[in-house]
Amino acid sequence: MGSDRVGGGAVGRGAGWYRGDCHVHSVYSDGHLAPEQLAAEARTAGLDFIAATEHNTSAGHAAWSGVAGDDLLVILGEEVTTDNGHWLALGIRPGQEIDWRYRVRDGVLGRHLDEVHRTGGLCVAAHPHAPYQSGTFMYPPQGLDVIEVWNGLWASDVPWNADNAAALAEWGRSLAADIHSGTWRPAMGNSDTHFENQLGIPQTVVQADDFTTGAILAGIRAGRSWVAESSGVDLAVTLSTNHRTAGIGEQLETDNKPAVVRVAVQGVPSGSISVHTDRGTVHRASLPEDGAGATEWATTAEESDYVRIEVRHPSGSMAALTNPVILT
Repeated sequence: MGSDRVGGGAVGRGAGWYRGDCHVHSVYSDGHLAPEQLAAEARTAGLDFIAATEHNTSAGHAAWSGVAGDDLLVILGEEVTTDNGHWLALGIRPGQEIDWRYRVRDGVLGRHLDEVHRTGGLCVAAHPHAPYQSGTFMYPPQGLDVIEVWNGLWASDVPWNADNAAALAEWGRSLAADIHSGTWRPAMGNSDTHFENQLGIPQTVVQADDFTTGAILAGIRAGRSWVAESSGVDLAVTLSTNHRTAGIGEQLETDNKPAVVRVAVQGVPSGSISVHTDRGTVHRASLPEDGAGATEWATTAEESDYVRIEVRHPSGSMAALTNPVILT
């Protein structure tokens, strides 16, 4: 794996859910904040980890080692900005740089993805429907590990935009076929921070076996994660039969018995919960004014290949979304 200790992190902190933002720019590319400022914002935002992803450079890697600590893990990375789309290389070595000077027609993306994978890193298709030149991700998905379906504010004043809706819809349409073929790619959300007060909007909440780069990336790679608008939103999802229980990113063996989906949410006043399967939206529930509520829905493996959850504000904008729980 990429170095766990260069970026900090408390080895032995143990298994748990960790909140983080894996798409962050500082003054070492085109961001407006220094690493020290971003680390302070991360702690204020309730984040456990962030990834330094400057555009096409590792120049800032060394600067991050001085701001990480036992309470803040910094994952070293790069945003690779090719002419036909951007992607995140997460968990690379200190000083490692991934080339960006190619297009789809050159047929070399796989070689660069392999370079990241050899270090134990993760490759993420970034903002695949970003509405600017080179922002649309035109490459085939083979070799990529994760899709960034929710990208942050950047120059906008709202956290959920049409390009995010398009990315989520595309990922959702492909999910059933990809699960069936064993090639599904988890979704994640990151802020793409360039300015102050953007960090952690949104953020990815990961179930990891430990508080290290390797464990965090393994949780993301497995889809044991969900995306929150901010640290003010919390969510729990389980799918269970009489004898077994599975959570987000896991597989539930039902033995042809009914399974109950249980969803609990906090932090979304007067919002709504929706349950999605390969048959589309199958269940909705409203949240009270205080934003804390729960719902249940029953299904079978015959009826549903998977279950995933969305939580929205009364305006329809996203508050949280999950990776699937798979039924067999």
